[in-house]
Amino acid sequence: MEFAAREPFHRLNALLDRIEGDGDHLPPLGHWLCFLPDAPQASLGADGHAERGGFLPPVPLPMRMWAGSRLTFAAPIPFESEITRRSTILDLKEKTGRTGPLAFLTTRHEIFAGQDLCVTEDLDLVFRDRSGGGATAVGERREAQVSRSITPASTLLFRYSALTFNAHRIHYDRDYATKEEGYPGLVVHGPLLATLLVDHFRRHKPAARIRTLDFRARRPVYDLAPFTVNLVDKPGGADVWAADADGYVAMAAEVGADG
Repeated sequence: MEFAAREPFHRLNALLDRIEGDGDHLPPLGHWLCFLPDAPQASLGADGHAERGGFLPPVPLPMRMWAGSRLTFAAPIPFESEITRRSTILDLKEKTGRTGPLAFLTTRHEIFAGQDLCVTEDLDLVFRDRSGGGATAVGERREAQVSRSITPASTLLFRYSALTFNAHRIHYDRDYATKEEGYPGLVVHGPLLATLLVDHFRRHKPAARIRTLDFRARRPVYDLAPFTVNLVDKPGGADVWAADADGYVAMAAEVGADG
């Protein structure tokens, strides 16, 4: 159990260049700033992740990626309320793909404020071998109704890592990201992309209440050039996506909302 403190959301607003106040409730995806990892420094591996075991099964594949989530926001979480999280492993599958062996882990997180279920999230992680090469989906381009350019400065990535206590080195250690894991630059966090997409929707429809969010990562985004967040309205919400520097969809999401 912990409290839904306001202070991290002052910093989140600073990160997103939002000038309005925090309001009375956590914003959508605000639960990602709660229940942060607290593994001792001595237990961190070479990549910055804590050693596996405990809740997460000991999947032997060394590299992992947050592939997407499906969320339902049943009720807002009031600031300063007592919140709890109940987590369940729903599925673990092993496959062989173009990049070699893969493991797909799905977990469910249920967030309660007191006795009220506020958020349900089914989260997908993908594990792969270090030699897999990180193949991406075939590129797709879309026409947007509303777009905004984001510069993925190393300070943006560092501040988000600090805000979420995420020690994964691919987001802030360029030598490690390029020389050890073979990326061309620092990798923009998947949850940061999702947060920027929700922020883009909220700027476009500030009075709307988000009810559902379904997002899926398509390809990595790096800190080497600006990328865009994009939106097209549809009945009951919007399609939103992040496009990389070449204009290809990197993360696609569907927002269901009232108003």
